[in-house]
Amino acid sequence: MHTLICGSLAFDTIMVFQDQFKNHILPDKIHALSVAFYVPEMRREFGGTAGNIAYNLQLLDGNPLIMATAGEDFATYTQWLNKNQLNTSHIKIIPNSFTAQAFITTDTDDNQITAFHPGAMIESHQNSVNEAINVNLAVIAPDGRDGMFQHARECFEVGIPFLFDPGQGLPMFNGEELLYFIEMADYLAVNDYESQIIQDKTGLSLDELACKVKALIVTLGGNGSQIYAEGQRFDIPCVKAERIVDPTGCGDAYRAGLLYGIAKGWDWPTCGRLAATMGAIKIASRGGQNHTPTRDDIEAIYTQALVNESLAGETLTK
Repeated sequence: MHTLICGSLAFDTIMVFQDQFKNHILPDKIHALSVAFYVPEMRREFGGTAGNIAYNLQLLDGNPLIMATAGEDFATYTQWLNKNQLNTSHIKIIPNSFTAQAFITTDTDDNQITAFHPGAMIESHQNSVNEAINVNLAVIAPDGRDGMFQHARECFEVGIPFLFDPGQGLPMFNGEELLYFIEMADYLAVNDYESQIIQDKTGLSLDELACKVKALIVTLGGNGSQIYAEGQRFDIPCVKAERIVDPTGCGDAYRAGLLYGIAKGWDWPTCGRLAATMGAIKIASRGGQNHTPTRDDIEAIYTQALVNESLAGETLTK
């Protein structure tokens, strides 16, 4: 059986400006801004929520199935997905369009200026969940607005349990629309900042939101995560990373671990610890899809984290 990954596919072009933006932007001329930044360092990464989640789930042998739209410039990404044995049968190429792209310029203070072109992503509704077979779990991650509505509704109508992950797509929806998703979803995953936005937009507390789903997952960065489920809150500690290099894609890696555990029917503390392990592995490398641990590597890191918690004896094969 597959875990269906509905979300975006994108190229992330990351440029480094070896100075501070503030030294080149004149406050009294901000109304007539015209500035160019010399960026000798640049890299292009494969990204997007669907790509990142699927990549991490594949590392766990989780059998992901990507459902997304891409542009005519997608060939190199297709080669990458094929190389990593990821199923591309439900990636639809939209003629006369670019794949979604983020152009990110970072200065020496880690400030960022980003331009995002949605491209083919806004046509995600051209894919239908009904075309996918052998699916027993799904995630609705940030994507085209119409596609997110459609895919959530289709999952609900055919009885596929799904995780709603609004992420950076939150500004597209008002409180009523968010509740529309949450009422259909089995699971809801957000970070701490996003959880506050959802509370503000819906007027519901975390406890009230948790009552509407089987589990509400709130990630807290370096402070771990919390899972509200079964009438209680499970506090999941952060797994110590080998090094901290780049947080890009850590949330997607966490969600991959979560989905794997849910598909396996694990209890929530075990799901959360695997999710935290995947986030810790990802943060030690640049980009969302450049870490290459084996399944044994992941289990070793997971097990060591349990030892550190004095919970030795549990393993991924539980």
